[in-house]
Amino acid sequence: MFINNLNPVFIDIGFLEIRWYSLAYIFGLIFAIIYSKFLIRKLQLNFDINIIDNFIPYSILGIILGGRLGYVLFYNPVYYLENYSEIFKIWQGGMSFHGGLIGIIIVSIMFCNKNKINFLNFSDILSVLTPCGLFLGRVANFINSELIGKPTELPWSVVFIKIDNVPRHPSQIYEAILEGIVLFIILNIVFKNKYLKKGITSAFFLILYGLFRLIAEQFREPDNHLGFIVFNLSLGSILSILMLIFGLIMYNRLK
Repeated sequence: MFINNLNPVFIDIGFLEIRWYSLAYIFGLIFAIIYSKFLIRKLQLNFDINIIDNFIPYSILGIILGGRLGYVLFYNPVYYLENYSEIFKIWQGGMSFHGGLIGIIIVSIMFCNKNKINFLNFSDILSVLTPCGLFLGRVANFINSELIGKPTELPWSVVFIKIDNVPRHPSQIYEAILEGIVLFIILNIVFKNKYLKKGITSAFFLILYGLFRLIAEQFREPDNHLGFIVFNLSLGSILSILMLIFGLIMYNRLK
């Protein structure tokens, strides 16, 4: 058993506070820039070497606006309809991965149209880069004692003492492994297969993330204000099933 009493603040020097969650975003973007250039050179991809550098402002906009609006609309619309000003208080928490994904898709389409880039080619390379950010984000969730797991007596259980004294599944670590490490390895194998059509890597991302998230959700507590929606499925599970189905349809049409 591990006792989680980790400080969500990496460094606090009075006038400046740096949190682990902020570092996860920063290092995720840094990795995306470095690794994209490595792939473009090694695989001789038909991309400008600085394409991800140029996309970063779009990605930040898509992640923040999409993630926040997704949380507002998917997870707590009634509350935010009654408290409009709370929508803008992102620092208080409340971001949705699925909303952020929709935001990224929208800004990617805008970016590709502006720069005359094939959207499926571009979404494929984004799919390969994303798991690192997911890994770092889930580790930050673990440090912050958020998105906690269900109670368990397993030897690797974790007590999040900021929450309670109940041993729980480290569901954030499960997600970091599945959505981060495993997804990264598989997508790289798919992406480097030159015989596959453009868009296949993106379809694999939707399918595998939806599947892995669905698995991890079985060990994770649902949101307190929502609980299970239907058939003992959380809202995150339902959105992941829709994501998986969309990925299967996309894969089938591309093949």
